Amino acid sequence: MVNSNEVTDYLNLITQAFDQCKKMLNELNVVKVNTEDTAGAAQIVASKGVRDTGAIASSRAAEIYGLHILSKKFQDYSNIVTRFLILAREPILPGTDKPHKTSIVFTLEEGPGVLFKALAVFALRDINLSKIESRPLRSRPLRIVDDSNKGSAKYFDYFFYIDFEASLAEPRAQYALRRLQEFSSFLRVLGCYPVDINL
Repeated sequence: MVNSNEVTDYLNLITQAFDQCKKMLNELNVVKVNTEDTAGAAQIVASKGVRDTGAIASSRAAEIYGLHILSKKFQDYSNIVTRFLILAREPILPGTDKPHKTSIVFTLEEGPGVLFKALAVFALRDINLSKIESRPLRSRPLRIVDDSNKGSAKYFDYFFYIDFEASLAEPRAQYALRRLQEFSSFLRVLGCYPVDINL
């Protein structure tokens, strides 16, 4: 928690920050005030110069606005990760000068070893996967394998979301995606962004 000096009575923070710190905020029994973002909350606290007001914000915001950090890891759960995305109308190819992460989504047709083949395109190119998630497709959440409705085997169609540690500018990532596209029924790159190695 960032504070101008002493324990806080008022906190300026956004709703998401409230949600991630409910337990601690309830223990402090403080009045909560919404702002547009956590960095903005730190700026408000600094500009008002009040000693009984604080903000939940990053250590970088504390540094920028000259605030004292009273508590680090203020959130209820230590494994909370917040992602921020930058959207552009035209694709921007990242460089290879620093580590990057790429996020993709794809679907596969049912078949023996299909998911294994999808994951192998990354393993064979020494690309580490940092996240794998699957979600059923809304349009076809459940299908019967036998079109005559006499069969009993049923399965779900899924979207697979993967984050992998490579830049789209790297040939190995381009080759992996090209190979994945050969047997996926749908593939989209959601984004490629630099990895914060300080986390």
